[in-house]
Amino acid sequence: MAKYSHKVGGKEIGAAATYAEPHTMSGKKIAATTVPTESGKNYMNEMNISGGSVSKGNYKPEKTDGIKVRGTGAATKGLKARGPMA
Repeated sequence: MAKYSHKVGGKEIGAAATYAEPHTMSGKKIAATTVPTESGKNYMNEMNISGGSVSKGNYKPEKTDGIKVRGTGAATKGLKARGPMA
């Protein structure tokens, strides 16, 4: 006879699949679907995946448009003004 419950100390432990099949909140069954290969490849190419200190390095290009603002002093960031300026 199969054992369906994995209760230890009054709490259920183990995989949920042993006592509840995957379902929606309304109780309908659901099936696992896979991502189409081509769109999955495009999605992964756009992501900047890293492992440890090694990165894929596909960052968005840095903005170079805008005008230099006067009076920034020793600022290292935010030297350019972009957008509608009246």
